[in-house]
Amino acid sequence: MKTSYPNRIICLTEETTETLYLLGCGERVVGISGFTVRPKEVRLDTPKVSTFLEANFEKIVGLQPDLVLTFSDLQAGIVRELVLRGIPVISFNQRSVDEILQMILVLGGIVGKQREAEALVERYEERLHQVRLRASGKRRPKVYFEEWGDPLISGIRWVSELIEIAGGEDCFPELRRHHDAKNRIVQPDEVVKRDPEIIIGSWCGKQFKQEEVLRRSGWDAVSAVRNRRLYEIKSSIILQPGPAALTDGLDALLAILRE
Repeated sequence: MKTSYPNRIICLTEETTETLYLLGCGERVVGISGFTVRPKEVRLDTPKVSTFLEANFEKIVGLQPDLVLTFSDLQAGIVRELVLRGIPVISFNQRSVDEILQMILVLGGIVGKQREAEALVERYEERLHQVRLRASGKRRPKVYFEEWGDPLISGIRWVSELIEIAGGEDCFPELRRHHDAKNRIVQPDEVVKRDPEIIIGSWCGKQFKQEEVLRRSGWDAVSAVRNRRLYEIKSSIILQPGPAALTDGLDALLAILRE
């Protein structure tokens, strides 16, 4: 009998689901996270087996996966339980643009789609290169990206990098090296001090409310507030460390920076 690549795959975060579809093997995805929205067709009849932090282990076992894909230390408890139940698990932990591209390559190798993965990564790299070239030599507006509003949390590494690729200057570049959101908490007075020209909100799983930002004490001195340059990017396209951030997320950043 010929040994095969994984054929029944459960993805507990969205980026691996979307990547598998882009690699031409979406039919292998037999279970997904309930938060998955990309691609749209995967939600039609694919069983939802988890949130981000919790999983229905009985449902997962019942689907008889030959591989489960997870993300980051936040799902470490899920990984441990699945391993104890004898289920093969791979956990990715990409936090930068380069690591997102590497994840795509590694996943392609895992499912026997190495050439397709290399071609996909080459397309993303070329787009990123062209965007960098267009931004080169131009004035870079200061951008404050807010991942959460209470407490204030600045953007994770790949978001910070994409802001720079798109032609902006991240107000808190020194914080992007921190994986944990708690280490990216910023004080309101520090945002005022750094005086961003653009504020982008992407409150994970929650609507960004501009009126709350406008009411913050002392923020009427912030250039972005004075000039009403406050924007929202949906978390599903910018806080997903995969294809969404490199495509629709980057496009959203470009649209804002070009206004």
